[in-house]
Amino acid sequence: MRILHTSDWHIGRTFHGHSTHEALGEVLDALIDHVREQNIDVVLVAGDVFDSATPAADYFEVFTTAVRGILAAGAQVVVTSGNHDSATRLGFQSEFASLAGVHVLTRPEQVDQPVTLVDADGPVHFYGIPFLEPALIRHRFPGVELRTHEQAITHAMSLIADDRAQRGGRSVVLAHCFAAGVQASNVERDITAGGLDLVPVSVFEGHDYVALGHIHGRATLRERVRYSGAPLHYSFSEAGKPRGVWLVDLGPSGRAAVEWLNLPISRALVQLTGTIDQLLTDARFDQHESSWVSAVLTDQARPIDGMRRLQRRFPWCVNLEHQPTILTVDDATSYSERLRGKGDHEVFSGFLEHVRNGVGPTADEARVIADVIATLAATEAAR
Repeated sequence: MRILHTSDWHIGRTFHGHSTHEALGEVLDALIDHVREQNIDVVLVAGDVFDSATPAADYFEVFTTAVRGILAAGAQVVVTSGNHDSATRLGFQSEFASLAGVHVLTRPEQVDQPVTLVDADGPVHFYGIPFLEPALIRHRFPGVELRTHEQAITHAMSLIADDRAQRGGRSVVLAHCFAAGVQASNVERDITAGGLDLVPVSVFEGHDYVALGHIHGRATLRERVRYSGAPLHYSFSEAGKPRGVWLVDLGPSGRAAVEWLNLPISRALVQLTGTIDQLLTDARFDQHESSWVSAVLTDQARPIDGMRRLQRRFPWCVNLEHQPTILTVDDATSYSERLRGKGDHEVFSGFLEHVRNGVGPTADEARVIADVIATLAATEAAR
C-alpha cells in the first residue's frame, strides 16, 4: 500500500499579515500531482487542517478542493484533528464523508476504532489520535489518570494495542502531539511547561508506521516514526527547511520503505543583515528582491522610515529589527541622575545619544537645537 504522509496545513493562517491562501492552494495542487504520479492509495493528514477552530467559509473551500483533487487522483484520505482544529466541526458528518473515501477521525473515545483499507496483501488498519488535551478528555475515561499528554497518548496507544491484537494485520497510527526528540520552531504556539506536553517516542513502538503532526519541520524520530512538517513556511525560524511529504510503501509484512518528496516553495524566506545602505545598494542581495525578507539593520542609529525604504527594493520585506554593531555600556545610573546639573544643550545631546546607542546630534541637528533653546529663552525673558 502506498501512503502519503502530510500534516499541519493550517488553512487560514497569515504570514506577517499577508494571506497564505493562494500559496497553500498551489502547494496542495502539487501534493495532488504526487498522488497521481506516485499511484498513492491513501493520504494521511495528521492534524491542524485549519489554523482556527472557527475557519471562514473560504477556508473550508480550500480543504474541500484539496480533498476532491486527492479523491479524483485515486487515493482515499484519512484525517485527524490538531490543537488548532475544532474536532467537532472537522468531524461533522464524518460518517457520511467516509462513504466517499474521506475518513475523519476526531473522537478521543474512538481511537481504537480504525479505518481499515485493503490491498492485495490484506488489511491495513489506520488509527487516528486527535490532539488530546488531558483536561478535556479525562471525563471520558473514568479511573484513568490523565494529567499530561504523555499519559493521554499512552492510554490511547494501549487501547489501540488491544484492538490491533484482536484484529491482526498491518497498522498505521496518526497522532498530533509534541514527541520528545524534536525542536519546535517559534510558530508552534503551545507553551511546553515542565515537560507536560512531551510524549516519549517509545510510546509509538509496535506499529508499521506512525504519522505525526504538530511540528512544522520534517523529522525522523525512529525509522517508522516521523513528522512530515507543514507544506508552507509559517515563520522565519523555518527558513531553509524543506517542504514536502513522506511517501511510505507498506509491504506485505508491514515493513515500510520511506522516501521524501519535495513540495514547491512559493516564496523563499531569507534574513538579510547589514546597514540600510548596504541592503539598499549591494548587488549580492538582488536574488532576494522577490523573497520574504526579515531585515536586521546594523546601523549605529536606527534609520528613519527604514521599513518603507527597504520595501522599495524588497516588496515582501515584512520584518525589521535594529541590532547596532556597537552597543554603549550602561553605567547603571538612572536617567534623572545622568541629567542632574546639565544644561539644556547637554540634555538634548544626551537624549539623542541614549536613543541612538551613543550617537549624538549631527552638526545640522545641533544648530536646530541651539535655535530652539534660544527661542524658548527669549520667550521666557519677554514674559
